[in-house]
Amino acid sequence: MEMDPTTRTQQPIVTGTTVIGIKYKDGVMLAADTLGSYGTMARYKDVRRISKVSDNCIIGVSGEISDYQQIQKMLKEKHTEDINHDDGYSKSPKEIYNYLRAILYQKRNKGNPLWNQMLVAGYNNNKNFLGYVDLIGTSYEEDFVATGFGAHLALPLIREKWDPELEEGEARALLEDCLRVCYYRDCKAFYRIQIAKVTEPDEDGNMVMISEPYNITTEWETANFDLRHPHNGQDGSSW
Repeated sequence: MEMDPTTRTQQPIVTGTTVIGIKYKDGVMLAADTLGSYGTMARYKDVRRISKVSDNCIIGVSGEISDYQQIQKMLKEKHTEDINHDDGYSKSPKEIYNYLRAILYQKRNKGNPLWNQMLVAGYNNNKNFLGYVDLIGTSYEEDFVATGFGAHLALPLIREKWDPELEEGEARALLEDCLRVCYYRDCKAFYRIQIAKVTEPDEDGNMVMISEPYNITTEWETANFDLRHPHNGQDGSSW
């Protein structure tokens, strides 16, 4: 008996790591690097894991990149439905969050999960929104949240410095510091990052801004061995 080929994701192949989201005084901000890892190899250097869903909502996704592309396709179809109805209504960030929660939980129950953790960020009715959804349907709303290794490396830094009255520049600097630490400590992180924000409409009516990728500064200088081990030879070796 011939068996049809498997068409579902058995395990993650090309993956992205940490995405971090925080609420601040004027809106919500997400940050992620642009590395797509093929196993443990840093294979793709320009994988953009933050995308616009609607005029007031963005998502940031870690995990399997092909499943992220499937999520983008589903969200685009939903947005197209809203446009085709032509009634002036579009889904709020919380409705998009609940839709993703239901989809991921349903696929988990079918044994065909979308291997992703994602953050949904938006601004609606003068309120900012930040929610988390993962591949088994776990979901919650929070003032700040991180996926992947960032849940262990970044959250302690955010807990120490976060304040609901953070200015935009302070929020951006905090996210850059967190991704810098992730780059130092996580072998699947990268120094090239994107930052996105959702705020009140500007003078042109725009609420979403997603930056082009840029490099964060890093510092790799360490003390010489001869300074740490003055009893050793003058060549700076530890032998």
